[in-house]
Amino acid sequence: MNLHSMLAERAANGRPIRVGLIGAGKFGSMVLAQARKIPGYHIVAVADLDAGKARGSLARTGWQPDEYSATSFGNAMDTGRTFVTDDAKALCDFDGIECVIEATGHPIAGTRHALMAIEGMKHIVMVNVEADVMCGPLLGKMAREKGLIYSMAYGDQPAFMCELVDWVRSCGFELVSAGKGMNFQPEYRYSTPDTVWGYFGWSEEFVAKGDFNPKMYNSFTDGTKAAIEMAAVANATGLDCSDNGLAFPPTGLHDLAQVFKPQSDGGRLERSNMIDIAASQEPDGREVMNNIRYGMFVTFKAPDEYTKNCFEQYGLLTDKSGWYGSMWRPFHLIGLETSVSVMSAVLRHEPTGTSKLFHADAVATAKSDLKAGEFLDGEGGFATWAKSVSARHSTAVDALPMGLAHHVKLKNNIKRDQIVKMSDVEFTDDLDVVDLRREQVRTMGPAAPLRERADA
Repeated sequence: MNLHSMLAERAANGRPIRVGLIGAGKFGSMVLAQARKIPGYHIVAVADLDAGKARGSLARTGWQPDEYSATSFGNAMDTGRTFVTDDAKALCDFDGIECVIEATGHPIAGTRHALMAIEGMKHIVMVNVEADVMCGPLLGKMAREKGLIYSMAYGDQPAFMCELVDWVRSCGFELVSAGKGMNFQPEYRYSTPDTVWGYFGWSEEFVAKGDFNPKMYNSFTDGTKAAIEMAAVANATGLDCSDNGLAFPPTGLHDLAQVFKPQSDGGRLERSNMIDIAASQEPDGREVMNNIRYGMFVTFKAPDEYTKNCFEQYGLLTDKSGWYGSMWRPFHLIGLETSVSVMSAVLRHEPTGTSKLFHADAVATAKSDLKAGEFLDGEGGFATWAKSVSARHSTAVDALPMGLAHHVKLKNNIKRDQIVKMSDVEFTDDLDVVDLRREQVRTMGPAAPLRERADA
């Protein structure tokens, strides 16, 4: 509860937190929008392959040209201004930067940037959940071995779910489930960049007037982003996920504790200690009353009769039995809140959620019958959607993680809804990241020696 006062003390001593941002898209722009309003919080440099785009993001978020006119990293340090560059490695190598925010959203690039930051002895705030769910457990282990913080981004839903899980456990309640809200129906899984706007109810004319990325929007629509985020939460908290993927039961706030409890107690979960999604639409398209579309939640159980009675006395929303309760946060403001993660890493040496275990995975699953010789086109594309499964299952079937399902050629035919295997594709590029992923499976997967997994 004291991050602001800790930052103020550093600012008063002329020691602002010095930050590097990689990626100046929507999330990065929201980071920039708030950064200039926080005394003692200095964005030393912004790196983007398109430096012009980065300058455009700075201008769009209210920065004056003089504020990002630094001519080098050193000049930025000396003047308190910001340097714009296309060189992410140089940013990670610069000694004056304490913490790197990785916000590209690209799983391959994000993995490499995390490795650069670790090598450069920088704390990392990993906005890039796509990279985190693919290689985050190993990246986090590598960072911790160097005394560095590898953290989820506060403002994004996974970090808030981790925060709620920590609250449940710190209070001594029995954790039952964690999840988030989302607009979803089963047929959305087969959405493509050509059909996605129909699910939003947007006309071609409306889309033409805006700056909309169909693959990004389609990743949210087809459930890929949900699978990625929920698997990342499982890796951070030790919660389980079903090998059948997320169930998306339609649920409002008033029913969270009733629905997200085990089937043995009248709920919808296979068992306790699970992750899942509260859909904000009924199967027939009707809006769920009091839905939690933009929020996150946990459900938990009272350990004894006394605590159960306290739940009732203090107005907690519970299931019909009164034993199960729920807590939630109704919204998330993504990059507008990410400074909390940076301050926590630098000032407290604590992550706001971090991947510790290779416990779950988000694996590429065919949207239609695919033919040998075709190329997969990654997250939000035409070919595959991501399914969240346990790492035990994904490694047993040699599943292809969604982060590696971009521009790789199929060697075998794949049926619709079939998980694509590593052996089904031909790897010719990005072999460094492929090797890192295989190292994670070998050293941290369910088949790894117990001693190695314990050391993680």
